[in-house]
Amino acid sequence: METSYQTRTFAYQPCAEQRSPQAGGEARAVHPVVVVGAGPVGLAAAIDLAQRGTPVVLIDDDCTLATGSRAICFAKRTLDILDRLSCGDRIVDKGVSWHVGKVFFNDAQVYSFDLLPESGHRRPAFINLQQYYLEGYLVDRAAELPAIDLRWKHRLAGLSQDADGVTLTVETPDGGYALRARYVIAADGAHSSVRQLMGLETKGRVFRDRFLIADVRMSAPFPSERWFWFDPPFNRNQSALLHRQPDNVWRIDFQLGWDADPDLEKQPERVMPRIRAMLGNDVDVSLEWVSVYTFCCQRMDRFRHGRVLFAGDAAHRVSPFGARGANSGVQDAENLAWKLDLVLAGKAGDALLDTYASEREAAADENIRHSTRSTDFITPKSAVSRTFRDAVLRLARRHAFARQLVNSGRLSLPSVLADSPLNTPDADDFAGVMVPGAACADAPVTGGPSAQSGWLLGHLGGGFTLMMFSDDGNVPADALAMGPVPLTVVCVVPPGRSATSETFRCVTDAEGLAARRYDARPGTCYLLRPDQHVCARWRAFSAAAVRAALLRALCIEEARQCH
Repeated sequence: METSYQTRTFAYQPCAEQRSPQAGGEARAVHPVVVVGAGPVGLAAAIDLAQRGTPVVLIDDDCTLATGSRAICFAKRTLDILDRLSCGDRIVDKGVSWHVGKVFFNDAQVYSFDLLPESGHRRPAFINLQQYYLEGYLVDRAAELPAIDLRWKHRLAGLSQDADGVTLTVETPDGGYALRARYVIAADGAHSSVRQLMGLETKGRVFRDRFLIADVRMSAPFPSERWFWFDPPFNRNQSALLHRQPDNVWRIDFQLGWDADPDLEKQPERVMPRIRAMLGNDVDVSLEWVSVYTFCCQRMDRFRHGRVLFAGDAAHRVSPFGARGANSGVQDAENLAWKLDLVLAGKAGDALLDTYASEREAAADENIRHSTRSTDFITPKSAVSRTFRDAVLRLARRHAFARQLVNSGRLSLPSVLADSPLNTPDADDFAGVMVPGAACADAPVTGGPSAQSGWLLGHLGGGFTLMMFSDDGNVPADALAMGPVPLTVVCVVPPGRSATSETFRCVTDAEGLAARRYDARPGTCYLLRPDQHVCARWRAFSAAAVRAALLRALCIEEARQCH
C-alpha cells in the first residue's frame, strides 16, 4: 500500500535565475513556457510540451501532493490522454475500475445503469484513484523528462506582460527573482494567483448548499460501483454518494444543506455518527480525510489573455457530481499543449491559440450546463421542483422513460468540438459519431512495433495523422509529403490481411471495429489532430484537400477562420 503518497514532499532547490541574477533583477533566460501550478492540469501540460521537445519551467508554491482524495473519478478519454503521456498503465493498474451505477430513493433501489463501453476499447469507462496518486505518478513522469524544470516552493508574487513575453516575480525561501517567459499557462487552481494578479475573475452561479466529503478506510463487501441515494433514511431530505477507491478507502458524500456550519460538520464527532448511520455499527471503519464544499458553476469570460492562457480550475469550475473537473482540466492541457508547441516553433499562426480559448470555453459551457442540471435535480430549491424530482424517482422504478430524467450527476464525456474553426466540413456522406471535432475512437489492431501496438490510438502519436483505410496496404505517394508539418500516415487494412512499409505505419483492423467506428471503406481517409480529435474526413484521398485542411487546422493562410 503506497500510503507514502499522502505525505510525500519535494525539496526546494534554488534555480539558475537566483544563482546568476542580472542587474535590475531581470531574468537572464527567456523560457518558452512557464506553467504555474503543479496539480494534475499543470503537470499534464508540462509533460505534454516536454514530450514534444518544448522546454518548460513549472513552479508551485507548495512542496506536497494533494491533501485527501479530492478528484477521484477519471474517464476513458482522460485515460487515453494519460496513455500518451506514458503514465496510463500505472494509473489504471492502481485505480479501481467500475462501470455500474445504482440509484436509490429512500431505502429502495430505483434502477441501475451500466457504463461499460462496447468491447474493443483499451481502457475502462472510468477508474477511481485518489488525486495524490495521480499527481505523484505525473511528478514521477515529469522527473524523467529533462525538458521540465520543476521548482517547488517557488511562489508567484507578480506578473506583467508585453508584446514579447511575460515577466513573473517569484518568491522563494531564499528571496525573490524575476522569471521571463514567452507564454504562461495558469493552472494554479480555483483560487488562481495568476488570475488575481491580473485582476480577472470568474462568473457564474454559486449554489446555496453544502456537502461533506469523507474518505473512510474500511473492509466492506460493497462492490466497486457508484451508489447514489436521494432522501435516504440515514440522511433524510438530503442525498449521499458512495464510491470505492484503492487501498480499501471509500469516498462518501453527504448533503448537509446551506445552513450547516462547515467547521463544525468537519469534526470527527459529527462525521462518524453520519457514517455509522449509513454503514451500521458492525463495520470496522476509520476516518482518513474530511472536507466541506459548496457547489459552484463558474468560468472566466476568456481563457486567453495575451500571452497568458488559463486551464483547469483556474479557468472554470463545476460541481463535483459528474466527474467533470479534473477530466475537463486534463483535456484543456492536451488541447493547449500541441497548439502552443507549434506556435512557438513558428509552424502555426498565433491565432491557433485563440482556438484553444474558443474550443475549451465551449467545452466549459457544456460542462457547466450538465453540472447545473445535475445540481438542480440533486438539490431542488422549491417545493414544486422537489415534488417533480420525487415523482420522477418513483416512476423510474418501473418506467424506462423516467430514468432518462433522473440526474445524479451525468458523467463526463469528451466534448465534440463541432463548431471549431479548425474543422473542415464534410463534403462526403458519413454515418456514425466520428464527425469533425469528435475525439478519436479506439479499436484493437495488430502490427507495428510500438508498446501500444495492440490499439489504434497508440499508433496515432502526438502529431497530425492521416489515417487511410486500404484493402491492399498501399497509399498514394503524395500522401507522404504534405507539409508544412510532419504528417504521420497510418494505413489500416481489413481483418485477415497484413501489410508492411518502411515509409508509413501499417496496422490490421483486427476485429473490423475501426472500419465500423469510423464508417470506413477502402479509400476512406481521416485527418486527425495532435490531440486525437478529427479534423476532416473524405471518401477518397485528395492531396489538395488534405493540404487545405491541414493549413486550416494550423491557422495558416486561413487564419481569418480561426478567430
